Amino acid sequence: MKVKKDFLLRKIAESYVVVPVGSAVVDFSGLINLNASGALLFEKLQNGAEENELVEALLSEYNVSEDVARADVRKFIEKAKDADILE
Repeated sequence: MKVKKDFLLRKIAESYVVVPVGSAVVDFSGLINLNASGALLFEKLQNGAEENELVEALLSEYNVSEDVARADVRKFIEKAKDADILE
C-alpha cells in the first residue's frame, strides 16, 4: 500500500496534518488531522509499507500488544481507503 503522491504530511505546532497538493486539491476538500501514531503510519505508507510493517512500527514505538497494534493499523487503513488517499 502506498499513499497517493498528491498528499503530504506536515507538522504544525504539535499537530500532524495531511494536506492535498497538485490535482488532489480539486478532488479533496479539507485536511486530515493525525495524532503521532497516525503520522508514523502515514510516513510508513508514503514508502509503500504493508500491514505487517505498520504493525511492527507501532510495536517498536509504543507499548501495546500485537492485537491492539493490528486492530489500530486495520482501522487506519480503512479510514485512509475511505478518504481515497491510497493508491
